[in-house]
Amino acid sequence: MSRVGQAPIDIPDQVEVKLDAGTIKIKGPKGELSQQLPGDISAEVTDDQIVVTRPTNQRQHRSLHGLSRALVANMVQGVTTGFEKRLEVQGVGYRASMEGNNLRLYVGFSHDVTVEPVAGVEISTEGNNLIVVQGADKQRVGQVAANIRAVRPVGPYWAKGTRWRGIKYADEQPRRKAGKQAKIGVE
Repeated sequence: MSRVGQAPIDIPDQVEVKLDAGTIKIKGPKGELSQQLPGDISAEVTDDQIVVTRPTNQRQHRSLHGLSRALVANMVQGVTTGFEKRLEVQGVGYRASMEGNNLRLYVGFSHDVTVEPVAGVEISTEGNNLIVVQGADKQRVGQVAANIRAVRPVGPYWAKGTRWRGIKYADEQPRRKAGKQAKIGVE
């Protein structure tokens, strides 16, 4: 059984926390985030910690307790250090470049694909084949990275030797399949 919800969340020096009728607002050097706490879940702010509590031990309250604590902890981490996802582009003629704030992808289509950043999320490139997505909101950073990857995901049959083609997360290992195989004859 997990005890994630019972662990207090430490508040760094440069972070401000406000509670207003079930809504928690956290402000720090990387931005400001707010989250509505579910129904009966409540939070208390002491001197340097946030403690999330539940009213009963019912299954629904237990699951929301851990979820709420994790969301608040991610908010604190987001406004202090932020979140980052790295994507790699690989393939013959495949590349990524920035045009102003927009990301332009050349990934084997007859046209280039333009991705516009969402508010609170920054997209940048390092070289021609590395895309960096950064922001304070973990959910938004992950969703923007997933949308970029969905333009041309790595297919299980698309590898040539040890090389693959498409867009993948930097720490992702592409799944490989054998493809066509010679039929084994029955004698």
